Amino acid sequence: MNQQIRLYGGKLSGHSHRVELFLRLLDLPFEFIATPAPERKTPVFLALNPFGEIPVIDDNGVIIADSNAILVYLAARYDESRTWLPADPVELAQVQRWLSVAAGPLAFGPASARLGTVFGRSVDRERSVELAERLFKVMNEHLAERKFVATAVPTVADIACYSYTSAAPEGGVSLEPYQNILRWLERIEALPKFEPMPPAPR
Repeated sequence: MNQQIRLYGGKLSGHSHRVELFLRLLDLPFEFIATPAPERKTPVFLALNPFGEIPVIDDNGVIIADSNAILVYLAARYDESRTWLPADPVELAQVQRWLSVAAGPLAFGPASARLGTVFGRSVDRERSVELAERLFKVMNEHLAERKFVATAVPTVADIACYSYTSAAPEGGVSLEPYQNILRWLERIEALPKFEPMPPAPR
């Protein structure tokens, strides 16, 4: 590796946090470049990601946008053990399933509710909370007899689902009814080199 990986992101973005967390878990040196909303519309940033969204990484000239795509890239490139992104077809399919959950119900549920309360965005709060509670009910039952969401060990699926799940209370969605989820969060937080997402200012 010729230089540190550059991570363009935001400290209060769950999408950005999942990438930063995974970089730490892989023990990869990186430079965090805070990229506030106005900068994401500049020609320089749009050359990295035409959608104008964080996070983006620059790995020695390899530019990857989209948090889940970045997780897959980092695991495939730097995790020789293939535990974070398993090679077994069945396990890989389970990982992909939960990456889709992170991009779907998690994004439109708890992440959306948090967008409204933390960032003042115009969201359908009732719908967001409804989706969050439906997701967490399924997720809580799923975790009743397993430690991690996709396989017997933590994978990129857990990292993709962690940040916005742990931050759900910031969007007014309580996690207290979901004890299996709370225990799963504790397992992620016990991983070596774990660092939480900063709490949003009230």
